[in-house]
Amino acid sequence: MAVADAQHLPLMEAFRTIQGEGAHTGCPSFFFRIGGCDVGCHWCDVKESWDAGKHPVTPLDDMLSQLRPEDQTIVITGGEPLMWNMGPLTEALQSAGKRVHLETSGAYPLTGTWDWICLSPKKTKAPRPEWYGVAHELKVIVYNRDDIRWAQEHAAQCHPGCRLYLQPEWSRRDTSLPMIIEFLEEHPGWRLSLQTHKYIGLP
Repeated sequence: MAVADAQHLPLMEAFRTIQGEGAHTGCPSFFFRIGGCDVGCHWCDVKESWDAGKHPVTPLDDMLSQLRPEDQTIVITGGEPLMWNMGPLTEALQSAGKRVHLETSGAYPLTGTWDWICLSPKKTKAPRPEWYGVAHELKVIVYNRDDIRWAQEHAAQCHPGCRLYLQPEWSRRDTSLPMIIEFLEEHPGWRLSLQTHKYIGLP
């Protein structure tokens, strides 16, 4: 284990940016990227996050000290942040008046209290069933046409209010985007997510 308790987390990076994906695209956000992931997507663009031992074990107080009063939306991402107990971190952020968002594969048990949960399931490690009932947003990365079929299987398990997004995998966007658009034209309950931060050169 890279950390001894939930008061210290392997922090890969912390940065201020504009949310580039999903339901909150365009929202000014502060990201905490937590190290550690064993889901192992071959197309992952942050493979350096996988080994939690490579990232400094950081006290929560040190993480919170990086925030400014105007940082209202805090996004916890990874890696897979739910490898760790997120309860103390989310409690501290919400006590400070922050809105706390999660990006997760759903492969680990739910910990923490969240204002928004983005469930992004991966084929390499299935989500736990409890995530479908609490996710505000389902975001499926599309690498090939079968991913669209697979996305529909997950959407069928989500609660009716969950927002549904398909997002082209960045390295395959020229081929996967036309497939997604074709699908959206026939399935208006879904929406397109793009990694707009990459288009405009933000982290």
